[in-house]
Amino acid sequence: MRRVRGRLACEAKLSAGKGSTFMSAVVIVMVAVFFLGMGVYGLLAPAALIRPFGIVADSVEARTEIRAVYGGFGVAVAGLLLAAAADVGGLRAGMAVTVAVSLLGMAFGRLVARSVERPSAFYPSWLYFWVEVVCGGALLAAVAW
Repeated sequence: MRRVRGRLACEAKLSAGKGSTFMSAVVIVMVAVFFLGMGVYGLLAPAALIRPFGIVADSVEARTEIRAVYGGFGVAVAGLLLAAAADVGGLRAGMAVTVAVSLLGMAFGRLVARSVERPSAFYPSWLYFWVEVVCGGALLAAVAW
């Protein structure tokens, strides 16, 4: 009888986690879509992507760097997050936490920059600060569910 009760409790625990696993995957996919959009935009229009920051990409080398850092990296992170959403190899938590820590590190860099000099407007620096904090926090919450 105990064995049956234990088995039923285990099955109940597993089925209770299915909804949270689905929601976790949805959150991770949403962040992946953001990275994919940024990556594709960085690959196709590097000068336009960086312009809001007051940076002029007027050389081949500058545009190549933007394509690599924003474009290629963004697409790669999107792929990593899609693999995390599918829990490929059971590595969902590790992949999602890695990206979350990276996002929170970027947000920290913006705070350090603010202590040195203040951006003149909310956009783009503070908008992206909040995007990084929200996406990083969402990824951490997704793996904590």
